[in-house]
Amino acid sequence: MAKKKSLDIDFSALQEKIQRQFRNLDPNDPSVWPSLPKALLYLVVALAVAAVLWFVMLKDYEDELEQERNTEVTLRQDYQQKLVKAASLDALKKQREQVAQYVTQLEKQLPSKAEMAALLSDINQAGLGRSLQFEVFRPGAIVTKEYYAELPITLKVTGRYHDIGAFASDVAFLSRIVTLNNLSIAPAGKEADILTMDATARTFRYLDADEIQAQRAAAKGKK
Repeated sequence: MAKKKSLDIDFSALQEKIQRQFRNLDPNDPSVWPSLPKALLYLVVALAVAAVLWFVMLKDYEDELEQERNTEVTLRQDYQQKLVKAASLDALKKQREQVAQYVTQLEKQLPSKAEMAALLSDINQAGLGRSLQFEVFRPGAIVTKEYYAELPITLKVTGRYHDIGAFASDVAFLSRIVTLNNLSIAPAGKEADILTMDATARTFRYLDADEIQAQRAAAKGKK
């Protein structure tokens, strides 16, 4: 039988050979280093670069994670708000119906364009019914708003104090909305109980469909 060859390694010589490669290294010129120190230097540099890149990437991931956490908090708050709204949806629908009914009632108190003449006559009759004398009853220019039109009326009436007060009360209780503004009361003459009231009555009417459409077209034209 053939004898097995024994593998004898001289560890002392190997260690000496390795140590010899690390002696008298020129730190200013690594290119002339032996292969083993040069390879070890490359490995250290590669590890350092990898560590720096890992730190930078990890920092970006941390920022992204923080943003996602903030987004999660915002989404949770939004979800809770929507959940509360969903739970109170029936109550909100009832409130909307009540508001719609209230708006309808207010609209009924606004005359149409055709009813304005009758309303002016009602204001005039309210004054005559209280024995007041109209010195001025002058409707002004109509001011058009988004959903309604406003008509100012310049008034100047003369009469007794209690009759003027009753006239103001009658105007307030008309079936249509009329307000008295810029009131000014002064003695009319020598008689102490005869007064003159200057005021601006304002009444309102809703816009018909054609007027609303024309106003919206004008608003679009301005844009």
